Amino acid sequence: MQLSDGRVINADVATVWAALLSPDVLKECVPGCQEMSGSPEEGFEATVVQKVGPVKATFKGAVSLTDMVEHESLTISGEGKGGAAGFAKGGADVRLRAEGAQTVLEYDVEAKVGGKLAQLGSRIIDGFAKKMADQFFTNFQDAVGVPEAGDAEAEAAAPGEKKKGWFKRLAGA
Repeated sequence: MQLSDGRVINADVATVWAALLSPDVLKECVPGCQEMSGSPEEGFEATVVQKVGPVKATFKGAVSLTDMVEHESLTISGEGKGGAAGFAKGGADVRLRAEGAQTVLEYDVEAKVGGKLAQLGSRIIDGFAKKMADQFFTNFQDAVGVPEAGDAEAEAAAPGEKKKGWFKRLAGA
């Protein structure tokens, strides 16, 4: 399965880059992630629980960041084993581009599965992989960026003011 898409994030490139390297941000953004530890240099260990069609599995695996060009691009690669359910592996080539005070994040995702998961059929697997990628990058966009003007949560927090994404609050930016 291959997918290309992008997001506009209401944060500067340096903030987006720092978030991509943060295990806390990655844990919050990966759907079903129970644990995430490690560092960008050494790689991350992750535990993710997901249901794909009728198959629910706990995947334990590794995530690595390679081909890093600071504030410009990187490759996220991961592989997880889900016991009897099989395995999942894939990656995303991520590119960042400043556009004013915002960052355009573009990505190309590739995913593969094996074992019982592969028996579900390509339509189910492709739909699931697309949903996971969309959910990750939407979660990332929400965590890192400042909500758009008119965002109900931002308006409720402070009418007339923009609210920082949780990562920006955590980083004190």
